[in-house]
Amino acid sequence: MKYALITGASGGIGSKIAAKLADEGWNLYLHYHRSKEKTEHLKKELENKGISCLPVQGDLSTKDGVNGLLGKITHPIQLLVLSSGTAPYGLITDLDDEEIQAQVQLHVTSPFLLAKSLIPNMVSAKKGSIIAITSIWGEKGASCEVLYSMVKGGQNTFVKALAKELAPSGIRVNAVSPGAVDTGMLSRFTEEDLREMADDIPAGRIGRPEEIADAVCFLASEKSSYITGHILSVNGGWN
Repeated sequence: MKYALITGASGGIGSKIAAKLADEGWNLYLHYHRSKEKTEHLKKELENKGISCLPVQGDLSTKDGVNGLLGKITHPIQLLVLSSGTAPYGLITDLDDEEIQAQVQLHVTSPFLLAKSLIPNMVSAKKGSIIAITSIWGEKGASCEVLYSMVKGGQNTFVKALAKELAPSGIRVNAVSPGAVDTGMLSRFTEEDLREMADDIPAGRIGRPEEIADAVCFLASEKSSYITGHILSVNGGWN
């Protein structure tokens, strides 16, 4: 049986990734922080597809979050999808030190430690895949999202470096880098803001979470068996 761990599985993108992977026969560990009810609902929905779903709680923005999460994993993980994240908005001078540390822990340190702990079983099996959900801002940078741009850029470099280290062991490491996607992260913008954003995107619209999930499923499949260390931009041509 094959098992995947999806961090941030209760989110707009994470839940769609879970649904697509369930369709491909993956048994799932569904990580969440606060959204227990939403995750339990997702579990019931996905188990109707004949796979096993195990909700696991953990606050990955804290130093103890990774160990707490790993203590609930009882199967070898063949696929790690790093989809947890929040995006603070504001000038760099408006961010307090606690928020900065929490974002670095959530997006950089915790993913690093999760991968570090799960990789040995992948190496023993000579197969496995790690996929990070990064961001267009990790590639381009964004005013008023300097912290988010920094940590997502760190994820992209992590992917490229780790891919080189693990390729001889048959393990692939890639990222999907979304542009603007219709999730809760856009809730702070007005309808007018969103229309202007869509007008700036060559494809003329905001992306759908399902489109990010499709990219993840491709990178998790044997159809991408010779792809590693790649940042797959899914952004409608927005750059």
